Amino acid sequence: MLSENQKLESKTEQLSIINQFSSSLLHLTKLDELFEYVTTQVVSKLGFVDCVIYLADPYQEYLEVAASMGVSENNSDYRVAQTRIKIGSGITGQVAMTRTPFISGDVASHPMYIADLRPALSELCVPLEYEDHLIGVIDCEHPEADYFTAAHLQILSTVAHLLSAKIHQLRTLENLQSTIAQLHQAQNLEKSLLKIANITYRFENLEAFYDDLYMIIASQLSAENFFIGLYDTQEDVLEIVYLVEGAEKCNAHQRVSKDQIKHSASYFILKNQRPLLCDHLQFNTHIKRGYFKMIGRSPRSWLGVPFIVNSQYQGVIVLQSYDNDHAFVNHDLSILTYISRQVSMAIDRQLSRQALEHRALHDDLTSLANRYLLLERIKHAILRLARGSSSHMHCLIYLDLDRFKSINDSLGHDVGDHFLIAIVEKVGTCIRKTDTFARLGGDEFAIFLENVSDKKQVSVLLDRITKAITKPLHIDGHVLQASASIGVAFTDKDSDSAINLLQQADAAMYEAKSSGRGQVCYFNNAMRKRLKQQADIENDLQHGIKNNEFALYYQPIFSLNTGAIVGFEALVRWFHPKNGLVSPDAFIQIAEQTGQIIELDLHLLTLAAAQLKRWKDQGQPPIRVTVNVSSRHFASLEFVDTIRELYQRYELHSGSLCLEITESGLIANLALATKIIHGLASLGVKLYLDDFGTGYSALGYLHQLPIHVLKIDKSFIDQLTEKENPLVDAILKLAQSLNLTVVAEGIEQQTQWQLLKQKGCQFGQGFIVSQPLPADQAMAFVFSYSENIGKI
Repeated sequence: MLSENQKLESKTEQLSIINQFSSSLLHLTKLDELFEYVTTQVVSKLGFVDCVIYLADPYQEYLEVAASMGVSENNSDYRVAQTRIKIGSGITGQVAMTRTPFISGDVASHPMYIADLRPALSELCVPLEYEDHLIGVIDCEHPEADYFTAAHLQILSTVAHLLSAKIHQLRTLENLQSTIAQLHQAQNLEKSLLKIANITYRFENLEAFYDDLYMIIASQLSAENFFIGLYDTQEDVLEIVYLVEGAEKCNAHQRVSKDQIKHSASYFILKNQRPLLCDHLQFNTHIKRGYFKMIGRSPRSWLGVPFIVNSQYQGVIVLQSYDNDHAFVNHDLSILTYISRQVSMAIDRQLSRQALEHRALHDDLTSLANRYLLLERIKHAILRLARGSSSHMHCLIYLDLDRFKSINDSLGHDVGDHFLIAIVEKVGTCIRKTDTFARLGGDEFAIFLENVSDKKQVSVLLDRITKAITKPLHIDGHVLQASASIGVAFTDKDSDSAINLLQQADAAMYEAKSSGRGQVCYFNNAMRKRLKQQADIENDLQHGIKNNEFALYYQPIFSLNTGAIVGFEALVRWFHPKNGLVSPDAFIQIAEQTGQIIELDLHLLTLAAAQLKRWKDQGQPPIRVTVNVSSRHFASLEFVDTIRELYQRYELHSGSLCLEITESGLIANLALATKIIHGLASLGVKLYLDDFGTGYSALGYLHQLPIHVLKIDKSFIDQLTEKENPLVDAILKLAQSLNLTVVAEGIEQQTQWQLLKQKGCQFGQGFIVSQPLPADQAMAFVFSYSENIGKI
């Protein structure tokens, strides 16, 4: 029996140990340090030979050794044999299950005792729990019988209580820190994903987008080995558009054929359109199963995600890890899947942008450069002449296919399109890759040759082109042969302009065309003079309209049956202040080419309407006046409003102001032209189809056009002297079948009058009655010539 003093000393020692434990535990912040301290102190302070701390697993099924400490005379390296004990198994497992301390001085005879490497006789085991939640147990054994006392139990239970509270505190802190770290990581990830979405919609250059994207990816994933591939399904080629190896960017883009990649893991996921995440063993398993082959180094971890851009392009993003300490996980797969969608959108936007830019700068049918792109390249090339020291010059070849319109009209537009494409392919084989081949419209093309050393070089090229395009072509079952009228112009001065060079080559081409089929003409000084004259006319036209230099002359239209004058055709005359009377042939075509014809036509229509108003105010009988207008007016319904406004402003009689137009102008936009003609019907406006028979396609569309009058061209009437002209007969029969009135132009002989009258032509126009007259003479002539004014 212990004396009271001994008991007091023992109690004091216990309190001292507890106090030291409690004080020391306050300063420990890591579980490993905590466990090491407790096991060490239990052994050293309490005189135990060992101490083991077991912790329960999260599922409360097993106890796992967290720390152990022991002393031995023979072995200082103390080890525990039972590192994992099922809860409920053995004495330790029983204490965990019952949450009840265990003390025994003779455990060898205990049925649940499980001997360790060093069998014991005494055992002391207490549970670790916090607020009824099992944390684990502290187990101590001793080789002597009846070693552990009630005091040992009491002090170890107190230590267990303090330890349990400390474990809970550190775990709570650890969980909180983990939660904060996860939250921080989630916030960083969210910011990164927002950055990716932002650059996807703001990027201008795809390469810069990849750079920015990789920087963001590298902040979230292990991306030392990374690439983005774009697979062209039409060409069966994979282009590595972005590649990083060993954390170093590789700038050279690689294009790899299907045969080269068909056994790779990248092609495997492209083909299956499913992502792949695998470690080293799984990667090798896929290889053994024949899904793909080993190419390059064997990765420790591999992650690839496919994506689709459009019907032509598929993509793949791949991350490879060769580091044993890093393996990709499903979370990485989710991130990369999101990134792949952004990359897909970015590439699709870039391709769409490129397609729009290409369409804006190229011809839809042939994919050649258009006029705008041609002029831009010429402009920049001319600017480079100022920086160059060589004697090189630039050359522009203007090429117009001869009689192409007849192919379209006789065989159809599909054949015509295929013919043009075939011609382009042939010419394309003759020129350099650096040359600009452009389609200017219809059957007109241009080839811009930069840095030409001499004109002989151009002559050789033209010879190749001419031979290439004159070879027979087999198009849709037809054998066609082409020829071209070609104009050539040169420039070697940085003061020249692109538009002037184009005009010069165009002028040379028209000179070649006028010389016959298949001709080549070089721009010269005579053409330069004509261009200067045309430029002067273009400048003077605007002034002429403002200064009222244009006037209308009126040529009578008369009945072939009675001779009575029934109307006038208003013909324009330009009284230039310096050049005198300028022929319409000298300025109408220029006005048409420059677009000035719109303003000129409106000016002439206004002059005609004003004259009709004057005749009306003078008490003259109503008469019809026709005015020639450009087909450009039949491209907008606003033209109807313009004519209506003239009728209202000048209080014109219904149908007194009518329009003449050539057949090609209507056919260019048949549907819109029809709407415009119907829109003018309420005003009584009749439409005269001028120069009928000189075009190629009017007969095919004539029955669809709501026209009223055909005018037979003078070239057909000239042949009506003493012999028949079958074309005139055909036109008259066609007009009769379509219930159209006919006016024959250019009647100069009585024989022509009589023949036309016999054939049923109703009206005529020509010098046989009168030449065009100024307005003040026109009406007087009507009264002197005939007192009976009929109606068409």
